Amino acid sequence: MKSLNFFILVILIVTGLSNKTFSQNPEKQFDKILSEQNFENSPGFTVLVAKNNQVIYRKAFGYANLELDVKLKPEHIFRIGSITKQFTASAILKLEEEGKLSLQDDITKFIKDYPTHGHTITIEHLLTHTSGIKSYTSMKEWDAEMRKKDFTPVEMIDFFKNQPMDFAPGEKFLYNNSAYFMLGYIIEKASGKTYEEYLKDTFFEPLDMQNSSYGNPSRVIKNRAAGYMKKNGEFVNAEFLSMTQPYAAGSLLSTVDDLFTWYTAVMNDKVISHENRLKAHSSFKLNNGKPTGYGYGWFLGNIQGSPMIEHGGGIHGYLTASLWLPEEKVFVAVFSNCYAMPPQSTAFKLAAAAIEKPFDRNEIEMNKKTLEDYVGVYESDEEETRTLLVENDSLFYVYPSGNREKLLPFEKDRFFMKNSFNEFIFKRNAQGEVVSLTASGTGYLPLNLKKTDKPVEVKQEVELPDELLDKYLGKYELMPEFILTVTREGKCVFVQATGQMKSEIFASEQHRFFSKMVNAEFIFHLDDNGDVTGLTLLQNGEHKAKKVE
Repeated sequence: MKSLNFFILVILIVTGLSNKTFSQNPEKQFDKILSEQNFENSPGFTVLVAKNNQVIYRKAFGYANLELDVKLKPEHIFRIGSITKQFTASAILKLEEEGKLSLQDDITKFIKDYPTHGHTITIEHLLTHTSGIKSYTSMKEWDAEMRKKDFTPVEMIDFFKNQPMDFAPGEKFLYNNSAYFMLGYIIEKASGKTYEEYLKDTFFEPLDMQNSSYGNPSRVIKNRAAGYMKKNGEFVNAEFLSMTQPYAAGSLLSTVDDLFTWYTAVMNDKVISHENRLKAHSSFKLNNGKPTGYGYGWFLGNIQGSPMIEHGGGIHGYLTASLWLPEEKVFVAVFSNCYAMPPQSTAFKLAAAAIEKPFDRNEIEMNKKTLEDYVGVYESDEEETRTLLVENDSLFYVYPSGNREKLLPFEKDRFFMKNSFNEFIFKRNAQGEVVSLTASGTGYLPLNLKKTDKPVEVKQEVELPDELLDKYLGKYELMPEFILTVTREGKCVFVQATGQMKSEIFASEQHRFFSKMVNAEFIFHLDDNGDVTGLTLLQNGEHKAKKVE
């Protein structure tokens, strides 16, 4: 249900744009960005870009139905997955304004028998993914057969409520579909309406969002686009999912037009109060004061330094991206009807082009002697460590996992990564010595690092015995329709994500591997019998995957 940056090894070419050309012909520049995708005989995208409340680009690419040869159009309706969460969060805040609940209410006020293991778990913890409750989408029991069954909200909560907690409330941020499912039930208890009725009566009808509704596979819905996935290099129909299970975490349907209506209403304080909107779009802080980069139902980030609120979605057959740049009043939505065609990168590029700050960086030449100025070990106040080293006349940025990325200079002391939104800025002291590094991308906060005197050491791979390597082989489900397949050829171990190319991973120790292509680590979990039961992907957070047949 969430559109995450999992181990998707898609090559995305950053398109250079001219500010002058954009201002003269924005449609041409947007078209150029979309031309990076291949929509021939495939599912596709619907796209909408708006600025200052005016739609400046609205198109569709690819097919809504491959079997019937129906092309996509902007009016087509998609499952929007976890974009649903901002509607759920807004409903909770609306009920708070009506005095029907408080964000500081213990969840047992509305779910009487929920086991909290001696902790106080508040509604705010649910909103901010900091409750520590187990997300049902990471449970081994949530398998393909289970996902076909219809559940009432109470039955679904009973399915996961007795799972052990992942951490104490407020200690960590861990994206959580159970939490938003529970919020849907709390909306029902506080309002006296079903979740579907409350959203229809409170949001969809008053805002004239005629093409937005609670998803129902049985209902005949005009202009609903079919959802697809990719298996063995071919498009196939998405597997069935009972929409009673995503519920308030991801069950809504909508269009790019309706979502523009929604964002406009939210930003003009027509959905929740101005005060609550500011809270929803501010980062929640953990118990230790560290910001999470997530508010209530929205992630926080930036596009080329411009503040951004955004949320995407991923659900059987569909991936979606949506964002708003408050300072420039820019809205972008990109919907995909295929799980192997992620839209977020396209949305970010469109937003950058719309504010005339394109990701336009051209590599310049820099000699090895100059590159050696940057070599060293850098550390942040949060104990993050990065190593810079020079190999084959190129500068590499090395993560703790061992993954290394080549940095390309585009100005003095300024570098970028190919196929990435990341930028790296070095600072020097009065003597001209490099003393610090700021790494920034589209996230909430940049990473500020100081250069240390520590020696440069890079993680090396180790060799594991064949019988242990064989235990790791198999399929691991990160979420429905998104599988990591682990294979090996001799001593070489590979991982392949659904619809993507396979990539070699390297053992750093027993049960722990790293990638040299992306910043990712894989930790395999064994039971008491020594059998592998799952893995944890460490990439932009922790993502658990259960081993499946």
